[in-house]
Amino acid sequence: MAGPLTSAGPGTVAAASPARRWSLVVAVVLTALNLRTAVTSVGPLLSEVQSGIGLSSASAGVLTTLPVVCFALVGWYAPALASRLGEHRAVTGALALMTAGLLGRALVSSPGPFLLLSAVALLGGAVGNVLLPSLVKRHFPDRIGLMTAVYTTSLAIGLTGAAAAAVPLAAVAGDGGWRVGLGAWALLSALAVVPWLWHLSDRGRAGGVSRDRSGARMLRSPTAWALALFFAAQSLHAYVSFGWFPLFFQEEGGFSAAHAGFLIAVVAGLSIPVSAAVPALAARRSSQRQLVVLHATCYLVAYTGMLTATSFAGGVLWAALVGIGSGAFPLALTMIALRTRTADATASLSAFAQSVGYVLAGGGPLLVGVLHGRSGGWTGAFVLLFAALAVLVVAGWYAARPHFVDDEVAAA
Repeated sequence: MAGPLTSAGPGTVAAASPARRWSLVVAVVLTALNLRTAVTSVGPLLSEVQSGIGLSSASAGVLTTLPVVCFALVGWYAPALASRLGEHRAVTGALALMTAGLLGRALVSSPGPFLLLSAVALLGGAVGNVLLPSLVKRHFPDRIGLMTAVYTTSLAIGLTGAAAAAVPLAAVAGDGGWRVGLGAWALLSALAVVPWLWHLSDRGRAGGVSRDRSGARMLRSPTAWALALFFAAQSLHAYVSFGWFPLFFQEEGGFSAAHAGFLIAVVAGLSIPVSAAVPALAARRSSQRQLVVLHATCYLVAYTGMLTATSFAGGVLWAALVGIGSGAFPLALTMIALRTRTADATASLSAFAQSVGYVLAGGGPLLVGVLHGRSGGWTGAFVLLFAALAVLVVAGWYAARPHFVDDEVAAA
């Protein structure tokens, strides 16, 4: 097996006291746990929220698109914010705003403030999406695979836990319990602020590092574009699977809503061990092409099975393969760190790949809805998924080769 292509590069600060390094591990884990709670806690309680504050269907549509908009727009400016404040202060401030947004939207009684505070709550996730890869690169350059596995696994646990616990929390609270089901996550985000307070005096940068973290400079890098397309493709698969596969399994497989929900739980549940394994495997290799092919093959077999034998083994096999295929997400985040020499370049690449990726992927679920609505079937939706799979393979194959985007930007 080929050795990993890694570079500590300038701007990394691996040497630190054990206590300080462990506090950073705790900070990263708690931050990752919060990256999706503002998103996944809403869906299970959406009907209660609509009834509770008079949220219209149109406003509900806005609410479901807010994550993509915030992750793309706020994520693009996250490196500039980190350059001005320092990464640690930027993450701390974003988590504080997330806490205020989560708590505030659980207390309001009208749609406008609810949507506004939801956007505020998403700030922490948007900033954390972009800056966690660069924080790992800066503070753990010798443990990129391990720390990426730690935080992507934490993200998966937070995502799954928020979706699973929102309704039980609301049920315990009784009437108006949706406010508890949404607002309780403010406690977790407030907790995530605490370990960062120890590091506020450190601006999160090493001396002598270029302050140019703009994602725009990645426009000159073919590898950055390949990673952006790879990120977009994997995001589209994730959005469609969580948003539309429950209906697909009900209509095509004849499953009950509960069974279809269980299949999506299989997809989400498998993302936890997959997120733990993939970054470590990726970091041990100079090229990640084998992993790109593995995830793409899982998607290909799953989609083919869903079209030809939907009800086979209760759909569990296809759901499991989709869950393994979703390992393309932690793979993308790992490659963002592995394809850069410095933490600043990691921040720039992370902003570019994720912002462009979320924008391109955001229209996927909408297009699936249009195609399904016109035909009443799922052929058009799967044509879209197979096309996105082709993009994932081609872009991933290029992005996975051992190369640094810093060199491409400098040469350009």
